[in-house]
Amino acid sequence: MKSEHYRFPFHVIFHPFDGYWDLKYDGKGRVRIAAAIIAMLVLSTVLQRQFAGFMVNFNDPRYLNSLNDLIYTVAPFLLFCIANWSITTLMEGEGKFREIVIATAYAMLPIVLINLPMTFISRMLTMEEAAFYYLATSIAIVWTGYLLFVGIMTVHQYTATKTVITLVMTVIAMGIVVFIGTLIFSMASQIFYFFYNIYRELIFRV
Repeated sequence: MKSEHYRFPFHVIFHPFDGYWDLKYDGKGRVRIAAAIIAMLVLSTVLQRQFAGFMVNFNDPRYLNSLNDLIYTVAPFLLFCIANWSITTLMEGEGKFREIVIATAYAMLPIVLINLPMTFISRMLTMEEAAFYYLATSIAIVWTGYLLFVGIMTVHQYTATKTVITLVMTVIAMGIVVFIGTLIFSMASQIFYFFYNIYRELIFRV
């Protein structure tokens, strides 16, 4: 039974309509497997940024930070899930937050499957062959986008048009959350330094 759970994400990416239907109505998706896929996505991102061939890797190694890669991978994933759940709750979506998390994570699998080997293959590519690297990574992104579209449509039982509208509103909601979060962080920092400066003045005067 456990092996079936591990094979199920591969069934989803090759048969998305059947796979997401089984995820929705047969409960075949697992949060721990979704978490493992996101962990592999973080790993593939770190390896790609640090070890991809110089023909396709323009990152300065002096400024690479694996912790930042972790944050910039996991944070958008969680933000998308939360924003989508918030929007679809208002738009009569049938998907639960757990289902959104699993469906979104499973949609990320093509990026892992393609980018991870391509990272090491890129170290052997010439300038003329670099186009194959970009083609492969583009296929991974398009494949993931298609799976995400089918997953959201199936989980919430939306039409294609309503799914597009929902995804656009989700992106807008993500932007609003980031803007408000940045604003709050900036204000909190200013308030902290204001009281910190007052504290220092009092200490020096005493």
